Amino acid sequence: MTDLDVLIPDIGRLVGVESPSRDVAALTESAGALGALIEERTGRPPALVDGSAGPHVHWSGGGEPTVLLLGHHDTVFPLGTLAARPFTHGDGKLTGPGVFDMKTGIVLAIHAVATLDDPSGVEMLFTADEEVGSDSSRSLIEERAVACGNVLVLEPSADGGAIKTGRKGTGVFEVVVGGRAAHAGLEPENGVNSLVEAAHQVLRIAAFADPAAGTTVTPSVATAGTADNVVPAETRVRVDVRVATLEEKDRIEALMAGLTPVDPATSITVDGSIARPPMPEGASAILFPLAQALAPGITGRFVGGGSDGNFTAALGVPTLDGLGAVGGGAHADHEWVEVDALMPRLDLITGIVERLTRSRPS
Repeated sequence: MTDLDVLIPDIGRLVGVESPSRDVAALTESAGALGALIEERTGRPPALVDGSAGPHVHWSGGGEPTVLLLGHHDTVFPLGTLAARPFTHGDGKLTGPGVFDMKTGIVLAIHAVATLDDPSGVEMLFTADEEVGSDSSRSLIEERAVACGNVLVLEPSADGGAIKTGRKGTGVFEVVVGGRAAHAGLEPENGVNSLVEAAHQVLRIAAFADPAAGTTVTPSVATAGTADNVVPAETRVRVDVRVATLEEKDRIEALMAGLTPVDPATSITVDGSIARPPMPEGASAILFPLAQALAPGITGRFVGGGSDGNFTAALGVPTLDGLGAVGGGAHADHEWVEVDALMPRLDLITGIVERLTRSRPS
């Protein structure tokens, strides 16, 4: 039987091991700590699956798989954040880097599995690269999702504890504008200004957005030039895109691929795609009623952020997302988790898993 006296220290254990994306050494340490916690609570060790971004942690209860509990142990916070903002418990909240997104969700999953009389049929997968696109884990995620047939994603909840019943597809493009360098004071006419051309392109790209269709297109990061007195020969612009439908995915990808220069002396190349396809609300149509039966009054919400649930939903695997911590401030310094919501959330996850495993063919 789990209570807060066990749950909260376990959350603190994971938050206390920093795990920034792309830091393989840190993620290896994190995977080891996570694996040790899983073995302590379930009595079975997980497998650490090597990936280019760091180890993914995969656990199986044995038997015919029925449900995959999915999450990630990488965070957006750089090494050293923990020293400045350590794990704390006070005023009804837990704080610390990664506590909301999503180390509390991982601990909730582990304890839900640990309370089951029969965990056979259950798998858990916690990857090392979700925050940076899941390139090294996507094939493993998809393989286990198809094998299990149902996916519960332990990403944090939407506002007020709402479950995420659908998500936009997400992607990042990089537009590289080529020009020609020249002295900005002596002979600017001999240069080709990539930054001026990029300014034209940024306005064009921003206009691809369609709020009525739920499509956002946001030029977000730009770098240009080498010195104040040099006509910039190259400018790079990164563009964040969110779409609600596959039709919008196709439209935006075609528009980005079709960009042409205003100044014919410049060149444009575009890299990237909408790598996470949309997660339609239909993906949760089977699983969300289970949550409603267990927690009357719980709501569902379609959200703009992507997760690994986008991949599993795109395969037609029933997927329910946002089952993790209730709180707020994801990716921010004020990230927090509501303590009073921990046990109800644990009961909800456990109840859904119990119903899915009971429904297995004998």
